[in-house]
Amino acid sequence: MKWQGRSKRKYTSAKLKFARGKRKFEIGRESAETVANKTKRKIVSTRGGNSKVRLLQCDVANVTNTSDGTTKTASIESVDQNSANDHYVRRNIITKGAIIKTELGNARVTSRPGQDGVVNAVLIE
Repeated sequence: MKWQGRSKRKYTSAKLKFARGKRKFEIGRESAETVANKTKRKIVSTRGGNSKVRLLQCDVANVTNTSDGTTKTASIESVDQNSANDHYVRRNIITKGAIIKTELGNARVTSRPGQDGVVNAVLIE
């Protein structure tokens, strides 16, 4: 579990005196780190009785061609570039903004696979 509350220290590195402890609503989860592989999803229950679909692995993407406005399903071959982390390219991790190599050509990911449960991308000319 990851605590996403206020820092325990001031910007001067002095320790803060807290009036209360940690709260359940301040707890975060680990990132999904979607990998280009055979599709695997996980349903996670969230606050308020809602749910999210975590995409753990994915081998297809919905690729939109902006010149003619068509969207096709294409298989993902590999991750070419990822501005979030250079090491994600080596591990084939897909995040928003990553450049993926598909059978239709290179595409930029526009969705958030760990939050939305799908990989949507726009074809790069």
